[in-house]
Amino acid sequence: MSAKKEPSVWQGFKAFLMRGNVVDLAVAVVIGAAFTNIVNSVVKGVINPLVGAIGTQNLDHYSSCLKAPCKVSADGTVQSGVPILWGSVLGATLTFVITAAVVYFLMVLPMSKYLARQADRKAAREGTKEIVEVSELEVLKEIRDALVAQRGSGRDER
Repeated sequence: MSAKKEPSVWQGFKAFLMRGNVVDLAVAVVIGAAFTNIVNSVVKGVINPLVGAIGTQNLDHYSSCLKAPCKVSADGTVQSGVPILWGSVLGATLTFVITAAVVYFLMVLPMSKYLARQADRKAAREGTKEIVEVSELEVLKEIRDALVAQRGSGRDER
């Protein structure tokens, strides 16, 4: 009885790394990290000044006090009370919405339109190929029928 050879750990690791989706995921993480800097700059340079026209530019300063009196030191530690820091949540939400919008409108939407055009072109090519195949089949059937008719008429003349 021969023992089945198990793949080594190194072979399994190599196969894992060579999968296409692992490489795609690594590229996405690197691009996402770089893209985060762009989004943070947009929030810091555009959104915060717009909010600053109404109130303060730093959304982290917006808060409510759940249990008074609320005292927070300069380094952010709570000295008394229970503050609700809803400004930081709002800032994070705005960052997320902006990131999602930019990714959708600059990456997902154009790519889906491109893929749809490619699928339409492929379908058109396959449709043309099917028409050619059908017409070739029809021509071959006509040739067969003509040969059968010739054989049939040739037998009658003998």
